[in-house]
Amino acid sequence: MNDNYSVTVYYVIDEMLAAVAYEDDSRSEISAAEILTVAVIAAQYFHNHWERALYILIQRGEITPISISRFNRRLHRLYDWLYGMVSSLGQLFTGGDVYIIDSMPMPVCKRVRAWRCRKVRGKAYCGYCAAKKERFFGWRLHLICSQYGIPIAFELLPAAHHDLTAIHELTSLLPNGARLFGDKGFIAEDDANSIADALGIRLITPRRKNMAPNSWADDFDLRLYRKHIETVYSQLERMGTQHLYSRTNLGFELKAFASLFALALSNICD
Repeated sequence: MNDNYSVTVYYVIDEMLAAVAYEDDSRSEISAAEILTVAVIAAQYFHNHWERALYILIQRGEITPISISRFNRRLHRLYDWLYGMVSSLGQLFTGGDVYIIDSMPMPVCKRVRAWRCRKVRGKAYCGYCAAKKERFFGWRLHLICSQYGIPIAFELLPAAHHDLTAIHELTSLLPNGARLFGDKGFIAEDDANSIADALGIRLITPRRKNMAPNSWADDFDLRLYRKHIETVYSQLERMGTQHLYSRTNLGFELKAFASLFALALSNICD
């Protein structure tokens, strides 16, 4: 575990909470910044295992001792704050004109156990990942990141939803004149034209044989930037996002947000 990274996480979270005038309850022995820092450190180094991260940080004397049950309750009450910080951190790095969009599976359990899963139910959560050629049960993370691997906009939707489902909402957060690179799952001329007309954002994807080809410059940039998001997804997979254990959907989302926050700070520091 990198001490410099831990200090950076705590400093950034503490400053972001101070910027919005967040105040801890006077009876709290551990601050909200410490609680959120444990969640982010757990994502970065402990595969989102909160109890393990909490135990290690307490043993190292880096945070005030607290029981895991109280930690869970405090963290769940900070759900909106964590979501807001991840979103705000992305908006701080919307400079430049190159962005990449893709989606990744985030299963809640093995398909064989889907029939008795209590967190989510129904066909809406039965999805298919074309890249891995496998079916999964759970959520799908729709993500736009910068060319440097910093998450800019994101949305968690049921797995059966198509890649294009959230594209209009996500692109509304990008600056005018941006170029957005996607794979074959984002080929949609009508959506591309409406996004260009409304937001001035160009959606650039590979072209099918029966479509007019991209310009040589667009093809060059598509080859140059497109694979960057695969590196981002590899980083998230190393954080255990493909095997998140949680008893509630709220806990599942907290771990997903903490992973995105950890990813952003990791790539910013690099």
